[in-house]
Amino acid sequence: MTVTEVLKDSLIGHSYSPTLSDSARRTFDRHASLKSDGQKYMTEEDFVNAIAPLNEDYHKIRREQYSILFAVADRRKVGRLNLQDWVTFENLLGKPDAEYEIVFRLFDTQGIGSVKFDDFKRIHDEQQTTGLPFDWNSQWANLYLGADGKRHDLTYPQFTQMVRGLQAEKVRQAFKFYDKNRSGYIGADQFQKIVVDTTKHKLSDHLLNNLSTLCNISVGSKISYANVRAFQNVLREMDMVEAIVRSAMAKSPDGRITKTDFLNEATKLTRFSLFTPMEADIIFHFAGLENTSGRLGFADFARVLDSSWVEPTIAPTRAIPGLPLPGEGHGSLLLQLGQSAYNFGLGAIAGAFGATVVYPIDLVKTRMQNQRSKVVGELLYKNSLDCAKKVIKNEGFRGLYSGLGPQLIGVAPEKAIKLTVNDLVRSKAPKDEKGDISLPWELIAGGTAGGCQVVFTNPLEIVKIRLQVQGEVARNVEGYERRSALWIVRNLGLVGLYKGASACLMRDVPFSAIYFPTYSHLKKDFFGESPEKKLGILQLLTAGAVAGMPAAYFTTPFDVIKTRLQVEARKGQTTYRGLMHCARTVWQEEGFKAFFKGGPARIMRSSPQFGCTLAAYELLQSIIPMPGAGKKETVVTETIRGKSGLSFGEQDKPLGYLRSRNALKIILDMNENFARPKYLENSHWSALSGLKQA
Repeated sequence: MTVTEVLKDSLIGHSYSPTLSDSARRTFDRHASLKSDGQKYMTEEDFVNAIAPLNEDYHKIRREQYSILFAVADRRKVGRLNLQDWVTFENLLGKPDAEYEIVFRLFDTQGIGSVKFDDFKRIHDEQQTTGLPFDWNSQWANLYLGADGKRHDLTYPQFTQMVRGLQAEKVRQAFKFYDKNRSGYIGADQFQKIVVDTTKHKLSDHLLNNLSTLCNISVGSKISYANVRAFQNVLREMDMVEAIVRSAMAKSPDGRITKTDFLNEATKLTRFSLFTPMEADIIFHFAGLENTSGRLGFADFARVLDSSWVEPTIAPTRAIPGLPLPGEGHGSLLLQLGQSAYNFGLGAIAGAFGATVVYPIDLVKTRMQNQRSKVVGELLYKNSLDCAKKVIKNEGFRGLYSGLGPQLIGVAPEKAIKLTVNDLVRSKAPKDEKGDISLPWELIAGGTAGGCQVVFTNPLEIVKIRLQVQGEVARNVEGYERRSALWIVRNLGLVGLYKGASACLMRDVPFSAIYFPTYSHLKKDFFGESPEKKLGILQLLTAGAVAGMPAAYFTTPFDVIKTRLQVEARKGQTTYRGLMHCARTVWQEEGFKAFFKGGPARIMRSSPQFGCTLAAYELLQSIIPMPGAGKKETVVTETIRGKSGLSFGEQDKPLGYLRSRNALKIILDMNENFARPKYLENSHWSALSGLKQA
C-alpha cells in the first residue's frame, strides 16, 4: 500500500474481506500436520478440526461424523489432502447449493457427474446395521430410480429431489412395517423408535424425552398415520413456525400467544404453507408440556424449535463478588484483575492526552463561569474569545495552562475509572441475541461510571479551578500572593477537597449517562462499526465529539454551581453556603442565563476532550493488545439458562461451517448411522495410520 492509502485507512477506517485463497491457505497451514516430500498435508483428523471447530456444540451430531465429508474433499482418493484439495473443497463450500452438491459427490463415487443406483444402494445399506428395513422395490423407489431391471443413473437435479423425499418415504415404510394388522395405528414406543431412527439429530432433548406423549393429543393410546405425517410436516416447517411465533409474540402485550394467535398469524404470513389443526395441536402440545396455561412464551417454543435446547440449571453463587467458586482456581480472578489493570493504564494515558489537548478551553470556561454580574463587580470578559485573548495578553501563552499539573495527576485515574467502570458494568449487563445491552443498562453503566469518578474529580476540580483563576485575581487584587497546588491542598484539608461534591456528582452522573450510550450508538448505528468494519481515527473522534455536545451543554448548570462553590469568594461577593443556596442566589442576582455561562466553551472543551480520550483509548487497545487477549476464556455465569437464549438462528456463523453442517444433516436424514465409529474404522483412518508410519 502507498503512504496515502495507509494514512487514509488510519483516518477513516476500512473493511477487510480476505480472498478465498488467502483464507484457505491460512486455514490449511494452521491445521495441516502431515509432512511428506517437503509438502504439508491434511489428515482426516486435521480436516475434521478445520471444518468442525472444537469449541462448537454439535449436540446430537457427533463431531467425528464430519469425517464422512473427507471422502468428498479427497478427490484423488489418497487418504490425505494437499493445499489444492483443500482450496477446492472450500470453493465448493462457497457455492449456494453446496450442501446438496457435497452429498451428490459423496455418492458419485466414479466422479462422472451422475449417481448409479448400485453405488447409492451399496453406500446406503452399508450403514443399515440397525434400524428399519427399506424396500428398494417400493413404488416410491421405482418412480425415482426406475423399476428393477430398468434402473437408471441419477443426474444432480434428480438426485437432490430424490434425497429430499427419502426421509418421508422411510417414515412411511417404517409405519407400515410396525402396523402389522393394517389398522392405521401404531404404539407410542414404535413411533418413538421411528423418530429416533430417522430424525434424532434434528430434535431437542425436550422433544425426544416426550415423544410418547403424542398419543395424548387424541382419544386413545395409539398413534395414527395422520399424527406421524403431521409431526413430520412440523419438523419440515420449523423455520416457518419460528417466524410465525416471533411475529405473533411481537404483537402480544405480554409476549405470550395462544394457538388461535398462532393460526391467525400463520394466515397473515403464509400463502401456501398453511398449518392444519393437527399440526398446530402438535406444536402447542410439545411446547406446552411445562406450561399448561395455553398462553406460551418464547422459552416454551424454544424447547421444541431449537435442537440445542438444554434445560436451565443454576450454577453455584459467589458469597463474595469477585472471588472464584470452589474448585474454580484463581485464574479467573487474576485474569479479571489483569484486564482491569490493562484498561486502567490505557484509560490513564488516553485521559491525560485528551485533557492536555483542550486545557486552554477549560481554563476559559472556568473564568467565564466564575465571572459574576455587574451587580457585584465589573465584567472582565465580554465572551470566551475575549477571555482567551486577555489571558494571553496579561499572563502569556503559559497562562492558558495554569493548573495543568494537578489536572494531569488527577485526570489519569479519573478517566481510567470512568472508562473501566463503564466497560465493567456493560460486560455484566444482560445481553440480547445480538450481544447488545438495553438502553436502560447503557444509561446505568454510564451513570455508574460518572458517579465513581467523583472520588477523583472533585479534589482535582477544586485545586485546578483555584489555580486557573489565580492569574485573574493577582491582576485585580493588590498584594495577592499566588499559591501552589500543594498549598491549596494543605489549606483545604480532606473535607475541603470535597467541597461542592454534590454538584460535581449531579454533573458527572448525567453527563456520563448521556455520553457513553450516545457514543456507542453513533459508532454502531451511524458509522456502521462491526466485527468486519473497523472505524478510523476521524470517525472515532467525530463520534466522541458529537456525543459530548448534548452531554456537556445539558449539564452546564451543575458545572456553574460547582465552580461557584469551589472558587473562593472575593471581597464584596456573596459566599455560597451550599448547593441550593448557590442556585437560588445565582437565579436572583444574575438570572436563568447565568446557569449556562461557559456553555459554548464547555461544548468546545468536553466534546473534543472526550473524543480525543476515547479515540486514544480505542487506538491504544488496538496498538497495545492485552497479553493473552487472543485466547478465549470461559466465563462462569451465575445462572446458566437454556442454551438457545432468545435466538434460534446462527447468523454469526461462517457460511462454510453452516453448509458443511447442513450437508451432514442431509446425509443423516438418509441414515442416522452414517459416519459412526464403524464407518470410521473402514474409512481413511486406517490409510492415515499407514501414512504416519511411513
